[in-house]
Amino acid sequence: MIPIDLIIDPALLGGFIAAAVAIIVSPGPDTIVILRHALTGGRGTGLAAVSGVQLGLLVHTALAVAGISLLIASSPVLFKALTVIGAVYLAWLGIQSLRGVGGLEVETGVETGAAPAGAARACREAALCNILNPKVILWFLALLPNFINPEVGDVTVQLIALSALLIALNILWQAPMALAADGARRWLGRPETMRSVNRVSGAILLGMAALMLSQHLL
Repeated sequence: MIPIDLIIDPALLGGFIAAAVAIIVSPGPDTIVILRHALTGGRGTGLAAVSGVQLGLLVHTALAVAGISLLIASSPVLFKALTVIGAVYLAWLGIQSLRGVGGLEVETGVETGAAPAGAARACREAALCNILNPKVILWFLALLPNFINPEVGDVTVQLIALSALLIALNILWQAPMALAADGARRWLGRPETMRSVNRVSGAILLGMAALMLSQHLL
């Protein structure tokens, strides 16, 4: 294995980690989706949602390497279209949560052995939530280039290495968070509590959808 400081400029590595951690721990749609699935579906569904977020980041990495992210961010029409799609998806998740869809039903499925279906839905929802979030594209464009030094080596290799490090840091934060939420679910695992979780997470997701639209379209 090649030491990461031979791929990324050692002088920039510490700054990247600090900036990445600041972004990762900031609550956002990914956090809400992970907590929602962990609290209502259990450990397996929560970790599946964590995996979905990482799949989304892999997609963003591929888009950044291909230059598509830059094209989207530099085109007001494309960026606004993505913003609308992302906001609509968040709103749809919020409405589903308020209705209890994918919440208490998933928990019942876990108890009866139908966990794979719940996990698949959690992974899919988290991945789409991340992919359709225009802020993630901006983060990739604004964050990563500042920590790439063409004099160190191939820019594409550095971009992939930084993305891999970002994903690793993401997992270190989100996986324990999902496990802790599962512990809270077992402690507070009453139907009325689960309904409250669905209502709160649904309201937050709807609020984030509205905030996304107001920030980028108004």
